[in-house]
Amino acid sequence: MNGETPEIALTLLTQTFPEAILDARSPLGEATAVVRPGFLVRTVEFLKQDPRLSFDLLVDITAVDRGAPASGCGGTGEGAARFTVVYQFLSLRFKRRLRLEVAAGEPDPVVDSLTPLWGAANWLEREVWDMFGIRFRGHPDLRRILMYEEFEGHPLRKDYPINRRQPLIGPKN
Repeated sequence: MNGETPEIALTLLTQTFPEAILDARSPLGEATAVVRPGFLVRTVEFLKQDPRLSFDLLVDITAVDRGAPASGCGGTGEGAARFTVVYQFLSLRFKRRLRLEVAAGEPDPVVDSLTPLWGAANWLEREVWDMFGIRFRGHPDLRRILMYEEFEGHPLRKDYPINRRQPLIGPKN
């Protein structure tokens, strides 16, 4: 299995969780799966624990704000989602990468936390919360990590007013 392409993960995911995987593709050889929000934790547990895959490293968590609801989160065509949380995984054993995408609905975007599976998810999820305002259900300490506590809003949202005055910064009038 060591010489196989990264698409093996997509094949195993779609076979094991046909109801969970909305889309599986490899644009430019980058294996990407779009997962229904309610199946995120089960899918990731499978990726980590199945010996055929061994995705043992959570590399990054980030998000995408598409602005006003767009058609088809991640190209799935299923509903409109403004926010998508993007996970990057690596299998050190097989030298494979995998990207998972999951929609986070509005007006209160939320997805399940991966902190029970990876300690590194703690800080990564806090960064996404801080910058985009996406909550992670079950996170043990969801608070700001980059901005100070008094900061109002989430600066990487497309609707964040760039000229907004924040408390504790800028000249006082």
